[in-house]
Amino acid sequence: MSRLEATNPPLFITLTKDTASQSLSLLSRIFRSSYGPDGRLKQLHNGMGGCVCTTSQSSAMLRHLSVSHPVLRVVTASVRSHVSRLSDCGLFTAILCCSLIENFRSLNVAPGTVVRISTHLLSLCMDYLKSEACCCRVSVDFSSVQTLVCLVRSILTSKPACILNKTEVDHLTMLIVKAFLFTVPCHAETNAVLGKCVIVPVKGRRVVDSTLLPGLLIEAPEIQLAKPLTVKRTGSDRIKIALFCVSMSGDSFNPEEGTIAVHHGISLEMLELNQLLNVGEQLVKDEVGLVVCQKVIHPSLKQYLKENHVLAVDRAGLSLMEPLSQMTGSKPIASIHLLSPGCYGSLKDVCVESFASKHFVHLIPEDTVICSLILCNRSDTAWDELKRVCETAEHVLQLTMKEPLALLGGGCTETHLASYIRHKSSSLSSSSFKDLDCSQTQYQLVADGFCRSLESVARSLNHDDGEVLTDMVYGHCWFVPSGYPSVSKWSDLVSKCGCGVNDNTEDLNWRLLQGQSGSPIIQSCPKESSVKVNDFLTLDCFAAKCSGLQVALETANLILDLSYIIEDQN
Repeated sequence: MSRLEATNPPLFITLTKDTASQSLSLLSRIFRSSYGPDGRLKQLHNGMGGCVCTTSQSSAMLRHLSVSHPVLRVVTASVRSHVSRLSDCGLFTAILCCSLIENFRSLNVAPGTVVRISTHLLSLCMDYLKSEACCCRVSVDFSSVQTLVCLVRSILTSKPACILNKTEVDHLTMLIVKAFLFTVPCHAETNAVLGKCVIVPVKGRRVVDSTLLPGLLIEAPEIQLAKPLTVKRTGSDRIKIALFCVSMSGDSFNPEEGTIAVHHGISLEMLELNQLLNVGEQLVKDEVGLVVCQKVIHPSLKQYLKENHVLAVDRAGLSLMEPLSQMTGSKPIASIHLLSPGCYGSLKDVCVESFASKHFVHLIPEDTVICSLILCNRSDTAWDELKRVCETAEHVLQLTMKEPLALLGGGCTETHLASYIRHKSSSLSSSSFKDLDCSQTQYQLVADGFCRSLESVARSLNHDDGEVLTDMVYGHCWFVPSGYPSVSKWSDLVSKCGCGVNDNTEDLNWRLLQGQSGSPIIQSCPKESSVKVNDFLTLDCFAAKCSGLQVALETANLILDLSYIIEDQN
């Protein structure tokens, strides 16, 4: 009989202001200290051995961080969901969410009232960001690559674990932008689909050795460089390709699937090999010049295909199946017992490429919507971080194509929004307070906490004990080098704002961003500065930052409204 145990009652945890404050503060410090180009790196490991991850990226940190408190689980789950959808602005979302929780909890205002007011403030921000009057929004013109270059460069320079110098950043920026342009279809269609950039790892080489090739590279160690490829072509001088996603090794019979009854003297292996050779004969008859298999091809079938001038490449892997199918128009064949003439695709050419000590078969397509980025870096750790950054940059460019907008980076959007909200909240009508069921004092308290949270994100970009300023004209963010007293003349110490749009040529009347103790200064609506896209402009992804703003506030409101947590102890 099974052992019977008494059922334990559920554990009720009452959430108070101090329940998770210490853990939340620690999590916030981890994210803040990792933020921006000067962010401090984190080394994460499980304490039981295994690999060590050195990173400042939110996606990597959230994957390795283990949190136990329910409030922290909600925060990390929300940020992880945001990053999985939009790839960028994970640290922004996490820092803002933690700051909102801390600031809202410090107010002597009922949680329900805070939620109503903060939701209204969020709608003001989103309406402003999506309006033509928004001063921190930049239109992306796809007839020029300059804005795209600024976006990619901003992403690359924000991750110090990649260990890139300026020359390497410039080189990779151009490769990533070119790779994205390769994936955009040349012909406009109703249901046009973007292509894909496949990253090919080459570790232990210089970053500037990275290069971009149209088409796909499949690693093939057995390829001999000395001998030219002789591949069968069709009458139209094209190479017909067959793509198999099933094993062609001759051992497809799996004993775990059941018992197979055979006559005495019959060999299953020979039957399978004969079937594979029959497939080979059919491929030769159909004028196929290239066979690519996701798994393994039997040596006898390989030899037969080679004798008939058909190139066979196996162990391509699952990750290449979709881009191979998209690039060639072939349909993956899932059975060696049925071949349809409509499953074949075509290629323009096939050749052999060699990089470092690796040999590749290079598949060159008719139309370039699939490309291969040979990505190099000096160490495994730096390469892993760089790969994640390149994937983020590609996704950001795709999001920007759907919504051709960007936001000013370097903390300027956050401080500008704070200035805008302070101006709007100071001129709100009495009927608005009635609609929100709150007093003017309550509204001002929540609005100030909201603005201080936005400004705290901008302050998180500073890691060297220097002062952080905002100007009273445009509402942008300015960083003062460390070592100067607060009584200094700010115009002598700052040259450019965080995003790079404004300089100190005019009297901007700066003030310190003091954090919790800073009293809000009511000012007029920040003026619009003339945004001229230049090589030094810092930009953020519009879609990712807008989503991060929403996720941060909605998660903070959810946690603010929690009273109890019930844990099953069984």
